[in-house]
Amino acid sequence: MTKPASLSAPIHQEPITTTLENNYMPYAMSVIVSRAIPEIDGFKPSHRKLLYTMYKMGLLSGSRTKSANVVGQTMKLNPHGDQAIYETMVRLTRGNDALLHPYIDSKGNFGRIYSRDMHYAAARYTEVRLDPICQEIFSGLDKDSVDLVDNYDGTMKEPVLLPATFPSILVNSNQGIAVGMASNICSFNLSEVCAATIAYIRDPGCDIEEHLQAPDFTTGAELIYHPQEIRQIYQTGRGSFKLRATYQVDKKNGYIEILQIPYTTTVEAIIDDISNLVKTGKIKEINDVRDETDLEGLKLTIDYKRSADPQALMQKLFRLTSLESSFACNFNILVNGTPRVMGIRSILGEWHAWRRSCLRREIAFELGKKQDRLHLLRGLELILLDIDKAIKIIRETEQESDVIPHLMDGFAIDAIQAEYVAEIRLRQLNRQYLLQRIADIKALTEEIAALEDLLGDQEKIDRKIIEQLKAVAKKHGRERRTTLVHTDDVERIADHELIEDFKLRIFLTDHGYIKKIPLTSLRSAGDLKTKEDDQIVQEIEGKNKMDLLLFTNQGNVYKMKVFEIKDHKPSDFGEFTPNLLSLDEGERVVFIHLTEDYSGQFLIGFTNGKLVRLPCLYYETKTNRKKLVNAFSTASPLTAICFLTDPEDFVAVSSIRKVLVFNSELVPIKTTRTTQGVQVLLAKKGSTMTSLKRLGETAIIEPNYYRAKTLPAVGTYLKESTLENRQVGLDGI
Repeated sequence: MTKPASLSAPIHQEPITTTLENNYMPYAMSVIVSRAIPEIDGFKPSHRKLLYTMYKMGLLSGSRTKSANVVGQTMKLNPHGDQAIYETMVRLTRGNDALLHPYIDSKGNFGRIYSRDMHYAAARYTEVRLDPICQEIFSGLDKDSVDLVDNYDGTMKEPVLLPATFPSILVNSNQGIAVGMASNICSFNLSEVCAATIAYIRDPGCDIEEHLQAPDFTTGAELIYHPQEIRQIYQTGRGSFKLRATYQVDKKNGYIEILQIPYTTTVEAIIDDISNLVKTGKIKEINDVRDETDLEGLKLTIDYKRSADPQALMQKLFRLTSLESSFACNFNILVNGTPRVMGIRSILGEWHAWRRSCLRREIAFELGKKQDRLHLLRGLELILLDIDKAIKIIRETEQESDVIPHLMDGFAIDAIQAEYVAEIRLRQLNRQYLLQRIADIKALTEEIAALEDLLGDQEKIDRKIIEQLKAVAKKHGRERRTTLVHTDDVERIADHELIEDFKLRIFLTDHGYIKKIPLTSLRSAGDLKTKEDDQIVQEIEGKNKMDLLLFTNQGNVYKMKVFEIKDHKPSDFGEFTPNLLSLDEGERVVFIHLTEDYSGQFLIGFTNGKLVRLPCLYYETKTNRKKLVNAFSTASPLTAICFLTDPEDFVAVSSIRKVLVFNSELVPIKTTRTTQGVQVLLAKKGSTMTSLKRLGETAIIEPNYYRAKTLPAVGTYLKESTLENRQVGLDGI
């Protein structure tokens, strides 16, 4: 059986670097140069092709046309599919409100930049035309101000750039993701941009910040103005700043209205954030949140509980939701086909140089037209010297093709001038007509001289650019939408203020489970659920913002905030401390304590009969360490840990039924955590201390019977007559 030729052919091998260079690199460059990164005129190719198509369709004036018509015509320049073209159109429209100065005047539903779920209508329903500001975008396009190139199939021409008379790259926001790089340009107020550009043209070393305050966005909101952050963005083209929503409070009816949101988020995202916070219990002051956006604009309403402080609630929402979010700037722009990240001054410099070249080309175009016109009139001027001669030459010429050469010979003019004379109609060959035409020579000569002077004088060109910028600012300038709030005037909420400080109770079980239950849940609950062979060995009451100390049998203390433990229901088993604290094998929690100020002391007893009293303050740390090793001595196994604030009587019991009552004040306070303590209960016949409890926790009714005159002491044998319940065993006394 013969193998097919394709299978028998040798396999071609090449280095992976060569494969990437030959295949991936052209794609990457195409995305960077021809798709994702905006150019100095402020447009990506898809924007430019769409707007130029509308310009050629005559939509700069007149009535609107269906969007579908524009999409279809644009495919002659942009063969990426009608849906991609329409999505590009949507963002450029007045209805979508994504741009400070939209390029397309729209009618119909084009969605909203601040809504994720409000979808735009199909292209067959909506109507569009170019916005009046596009007169500034296409100004000079018919005067050879920019290069024209063939479209993808060579059937028509399209501009390489659009000759905008103002720095549109800074006026309207632009985002793009290429291969290995991206661009994210925020928008600035048109009047401020024009003022900054004029100042730069007059003095390239001017203070840009004096004229260009800060970015401006269609969604308004507040920009938290940090001078250093803005200066970094202006200088490097990279950096970020924060935007936060604006709101008003109706205390009478108990709701907050969000009226403006950051440009970087949507209403739906904010509602999702708030809903998640309410569901997880991180915010409990909100009853309801709803979107009340209508034809008058955005409105998000939050109903809060009567007991809540609306200002404090908003500070929490700013911290925990996208009601306050950052805008990351990356001023990456194509300049002469090369992507460059530039600051504002560099962008204005590149735009100024490019705009000069556009204006020079316009002037050169007008100069050429006027020179051609003057040339024709100069020929007509010679004809005026002898009109009869011109008529005679034409009349006596036998062939039409010889008319031009005969006129050239008869009046010493060139072919272009002769052609112009020959095209004059018979009725115009009168002295009045010719004199009127020739009268234009003087005006043309003066205009040509003025244009030549302008073309050769860079300062005059700059003055013309400035005049155009002033006209644009006057005609299209608007007030700022985004207000500036200095960072020093912004109210900030501390981390601990975000946590609700409610009362709770914490339970520790014998098997190492810890349960955190709010008191409100305990009041209506039944029995606390534990595993079948488990039981609660300690319970303490406190608040959610307290510190929790967890002592283990290996001499370690683990620290954590109570709010770091999730709330439990009485029916839950709780958190398994070996998993919660990542305990070592064999290590288990034997005692827990809640504290706010680390006041009080710990009385720690060991099986060898020694006790130590350590201040709680020893466990306070300046850093947020989670584990304190060598928190107490491990020379002898631990019997018990008790917390005390004032001197109390305690009962120590040995393994041979010896009982000793003593006051905690007799145990000296030690200065080191790992000290072995002092001997309190002496051993006899190899006995050990098996229990250490407060006197009030025992059934002893005659404590003086067991109280020793001096310490240490062996203790006194347990006598049933000294107990309230004579059947109580050693563990129960």
